[in-house]
Amino acid sequence: MSINVMTRRAALQAGGMMVVAFSLGGSAKANAAALAAKPESLDEVDSFLAIDGKGAVTLYSGKVDLGTGVRTALAQIVAEELDVPFQAIAVVQGDTALTPDQGITYGSLSIQVGGMQIRQACATARKALLEQAAQRLSVPVTQLSITSGIVQSQSGTQVSYADLVGGKAFSLKVDKTAPTKPPSAYTVVGKPIPRVDIPAKVTGEFTYAQDFRLPGMLYGRPVRPAAIGATLLGVDESSIQHIPGIVKVVREGNFLGVVAETEWAAIRAARALKTRWSAWDGLPNERDLWSYVRSTKVAKDDVTSNVGNVPSALAAAHRTFKATYDFPIHTHGSIGPSAAVAAFENGTLTVWTAAQSTHALRHQLAAMLGMDASSVRCIYVAGSGCYGRNGHEDAAADAALLARAVGRPVRVQWMRWDEHGWDPKGPPTLVDLEAGVDARGNVVAWHGEFFIPMGAGAPVWLLPAQLAGKPAKIDLEPGNIIPDSALPYDFPNMYTVCHRLATTPLRPSWIRTPGRMQNTFANESFLDEIVAAVDADPLEFRLAHLKDPRGTELLHRVAKLARWETHEKGSRGKGKILRGRGLSYVHYELVRTYVAAVADVTVNRTTGKVRVERVAIAHDCGQIINPDGLRNQIEGNVVQMTSRTLLEEVKFSRSRVTSLDWASYPILRFPDVPEVTIDLIDRPTEPPWGAGEPTGAVIPGAISNAIFDATGVRLRSVPFTPKKMKAALASA
Repeated sequence: MSINVMTRRAALQAGGMMVVAFSLGGSAKANAAALAAKPESLDEVDSFLAIDGKGAVTLYSGKVDLGTGVRTALAQIVAEELDVPFQAIAVVQGDTALTPDQGITYGSLSIQVGGMQIRQACATARKALLEQAAQRLSVPVTQLSITSGIVQSQSGTQVSYADLVGGKAFSLKVDKTAPTKPPSAYTVVGKPIPRVDIPAKVTGEFTYAQDFRLPGMLYGRPVRPAAIGATLLGVDESSIQHIPGIVKVVREGNFLGVVAETEWAAIRAARALKTRWSAWDGLPNERDLWSYVRSTKVAKDDVTSNVGNVPSALAAAHRTFKATYDFPIHTHGSIGPSAAVAAFENGTLTVWTAAQSTHALRHQLAAMLGMDASSVRCIYVAGSGCYGRNGHEDAAADAALLARAVGRPVRVQWMRWDEHGWDPKGPPTLVDLEAGVDARGNVVAWHGEFFIPMGAGAPVWLLPAQLAGKPAKIDLEPGNIIPDSALPYDFPNMYTVCHRLATTPLRPSWIRTPGRMQNTFANESFLDEIVAAVDADPLEFRLAHLKDPRGTELLHRVAKLARWETHEKGSRGKGKILRGRGLSYVHYELVRTYVAAVADVTVNRTTGKVRVERVAIAHDCGQIINPDGLRNQIEGNVVQMTSRTLLEEVKFSRSRVTSLDWASYPILRFPDVPEVTIDLIDRPTEPPWGAGEPTGAVIPGAISNAIFDATGVRLRSVPFTPKKMKAALASA
C-alpha cells in the first residue's frame, strides 16, 4: 500500500532541504532516512527554517493555527527577521516528523513563546547569512543590508540567500544572543496583513480535517456506551448484515466501532448495530451539582495570594460582604464534529488530525497501541472549531484502532451527538468570596475560596484507549485553571486559595480561557457588588485600588472608547426594556495581557431575555504582530464568551450527557451578536503577549455587572438564561 498526500508534499518541497524529498508515496526505508535528516530540537535553526535553491523560505512550527491566525503572524515574524517577502514563506505546522515540539497550542502562548523561539532562530540565521555574505563579497558586515532575501553591499555587489544556503542545512545552534531586528526598523510586524487562511475558507476551498481524504480509505464510526461507565455485554453483528459495504465490527474491551466502504454505510451500521450494555448511574444528580462539588475531596490546596492578615482585617472592617458564584460545565461546541484519518504502513502509523498537540498525541497513540513513538507520525490538519482540547485527539485514537483492525486507512467522523456527548468538558467552578470595607468604602480585606474540580497533576486521557483497556493517560495537566483567582488590585489584606478537587463528574479538559474566565467573573462581579453597596463609581473604584500604570491607562482608554459617564446608572429595574452597562478588568495571570471591557445590555422584563448590544474593549498585549488578526481574536472572544455566559450549560442524567444537539445546548445566533469596538494599545518595544484567550476572561463579569445596572438584581449563576432572569426579577 502506498499513500500519497500531495498537499503535504507540496508544502515540504517548498523547503529545499534534503528532507523535502520525503513524501508518503515513497518507500518506508527512504521515508525514514529523509525524516531522520530533519532535526526537531528547539536549539537547532534547521528545526525551524529551510531556504531552497530559489530563496523560498519554509517555516516549521510546532504551534498550530486553531483558527487564531497564528499561521499568518508567525510568517510575519519570519519575513521581518529574515527580510524576505511575506509571500515567499511556506508554513508547515504540527507535523511530528518535521516540526519541533514547541508544546501544546494553548494558553495564548503561540506568539509569546513559540513565536519568540522562531524569532530567535531567524535572528541566528540572519546573522550567519550576513557573516557568510561578508566573506563572499569581501566587505564588513556593517556595510551590508538585506532586501527581499538579497544581501547587498554599499558598493552594489550582492548575493542572495539562495546562493548562500539554498538547498543546504544551516547546521547552526540557535544563538540566544543573536540580535533581533529593532522595532523601529519593522516593515512587516505590526502591519494588518490579511490572514492567509481566510480566502480559501470564504470560497469553500479550504481543507479542514473534516474534508481530508486518502485514496482507498474506509469509513469508521465509534459506537459509544449507553452510559459513561457501562460495560459492553454483547454485540449482535448479524443486526447489520443487511447493510451493503460493511467491512468489520471492531471490538476491544468496551471500545466498539464499525468500518464500512462508504460513509453512509458506516453511519447506518453505527445506528443499527444491536448491543447490550450494563447499567451505570455514577453521575451526581444534576440539581445537586454544587453541593457535590463542595463536598468533593480536596486533593491539594493552591494558595494564590496571601497578603497581610485577612481574618483580623475582616473582624475590624466597617462593613463586610459575602457571595457565592458558580460557573457550569461547558462543552467545546465545535461547529464541525471531530474527525481524523489513520493509516498503517510497514509497521508505522500516520494520523491526520486537528489535535492541538500532535506531539503529545503521538506519545498517547504509541502507548495505546504498544508501539514506539518513533513509529507514529501525527500531521496537523486544521479542524472546524477547537477552543481547547475537544474530541479531535479521541477521534484520532478511534481511527487508529479501527485502521489497525482492518489493515487499511480509516476515516472517522464523529456525529453531533458524539461531539456533544463525549468530548471532554470544561469543568464546573464554585467560588466563595468575602470582603470588608472601611468607613470610607475602601476594601481592606478580601478572602476567596475557589473549588476547582480537577486534582493536581490529573491527566487528560484518551477515551478510546480507556474503553479498550489500553494505556490512556499522559502526564499532562488539563488546564492550569488557578490563575486570576488572585486579584490585580492593591488591597492591603488578601487571601485566595484554590481547592483542587480529586474528582469531577465528567471527563475534564481545558476549554478557552480555562479557569481565568470563571475566576475573573467571580472576582469582578463581587467587586461590583461592593461598588454598588458603597455607592461608588465602578471605574473610579478600580482606579483607586490599582497602582499598575499599564492597568490604569487601559481603564482610562476603555472608558473613553465606551464614553463612560461617572456615576451614571442604568434603568435599575424601571421600565419594560431595561438598560445597563458593566465594567470588567483583568491583568491576565497577573503577569501578561491587560484587558478591560464595558458591556451594554438590555433586559426584556417580560421575556427575561438578556441581549448584549455593544462591547467596548481596550487591549494591551505588548508588541502587536498583526493588528488585523488580533482584532479577529478579540471579536471572537466577545462572541463566544457572550454565548457561554447567556446560554451554554451541559445537562446530564445520572448516566450520561443529555445535551446532545444545538437545541439542548444552544449557542449564540447571528442576530444576537453584539457590536464590538476595540482600542488596541501597541507597545512595539515590549515583549508580545498572548491574545487568544484574555478577552474572554472579562466578558462574563462585564455582562453580569451590566445586568445589575439594568435591573438592580444580581445574577451569580451562569448562564444568565431568561428563566433565571425572570425568576430574579420576580423575587426582587
